[in-house]
Amino acid sequence: MDEKAQRFDFQTTHWSLVLEAGLRSSPDSRQALARLCEAYWCPLYFYVRRRVGDSHKAEDLTQEFFTRLLDKDVVATANPYRGRFRSFLLTSLKNFLSNEWDKAKAQKRGGGRLLISLDFDKANSRMKFDAADNETPERLYERQWTMTLLELVMSRLRSESAAANKEEQFELLKSFITGGKSTSGYADVAARLQMSETAAKAAAHRLRNRYRQLLRQEIAQTVAGPDDVDDEIRRLFKSLES
Repeated sequence: MDEKAQRFDFQTTHWSLVLEAGLRSSPDSRQALARLCEAYWCPLYFYVRRRVGDSHKAEDLTQEFFTRLLDKDVVATANPYRGRFRSFLLTSLKNFLSNEWDKAKAQKRGGGRLLISLDFDKANSRMKFDAADNETPERLYERQWTMTLLELVMSRLRSESAAANKEEQFELLKSFITGGKSTSGYADVAARLQMSETAAKAAAHRLRNRYRQLLRQEIAQTVAGPDDVDDEIRRLFKSLES
């Protein structure tokens, strides 16, 4: 795909659509914002949990934050030339907490105002804080954002494989996709899939290529322009460094 075509496609991504709407917020931009919030709310909840400690208060604050974000034209304050959804969301949350720390009275969950699904039980099951862990809320947010992104990409790849009736192939080859350690070699996987080892390696190569494509597509949904994708990839993977 040439550069012109890539830029045309990029203009329709979620965050660029939201930024483009600006003050004249439209139903499409609100839907795009809701989709992004639903995909990436968990890192913000982790941030709030690290800040306030109490899980129930953190849940109420997180829900109230997203309720207000989706009800008001907060996005109008985002700089379209420097705006990344990841940064915008954290800055907006910090402003919210500064203003509402003591006075926020979040609507009871299930009240019907919130347009996105927040599965706090699932989020809490993933959160295992060490009492001695001194990781900052910001670092925790960045790392969890990256993990959420990678999970979304892998989920999309799994869905594509299932649609092509290759779900078993995906499950057996997924450990080869990201370069992690595999519990079995290509020969074993090939035998289980009843194909040659060469064919198994070729299938894994195709999955890796598609994974990289989906990774770039997903990141493109959260930055303002195509020139920001590579830099965002570098920043996100840096967050995984110990």
